[in-house]
Order: sequence, then C-alpha cells, then structure tokens
Amino acid sequence: MILHYIVFVILFLGGIIMLGIAPGLPAWQGPAFIAGLLLISLALAYMMREPGGATKRSRSWEN
Repeated sequence: MILHYIVFVILFLGGIIMLGIAPGLPAWQGPAFIAGLLLISLALAYMMREPGGATKRSRSWEN
C-alpha cells in the first residue's frame, strides 16, 4: 500500500513541477505543460483504480 502512495506522490509532484517549469522554457512550453497535466491525471487515475479505500469495501467499482 505504501508503494502505491509513493508512486502517486512521484507522479503528482512530477506533474506539478512540469507545470511550473513549462513557462520558463525557451522552447517546448506547450508539450511540457501538457505533459504536466497528463502526469497529474495519471497520478489521480492511478489512485482511483485502487480497490477499497475509505469505505473498506473490496469491490468498490462493482455492483
């Protein structure tokens, strides 16, 4: 479980850093900004795919 959190933090903070450095780049500002957005989205999707969570249910995405 802690490994999933570490991966989330790395992806999320990496995305924020990419968003932060994008305006300062002399070239490739657009792709760097988009990469930051994608990293943040990937981090959130990575955490949402985890079963259970605060509800302690094992099958939270199934009926």
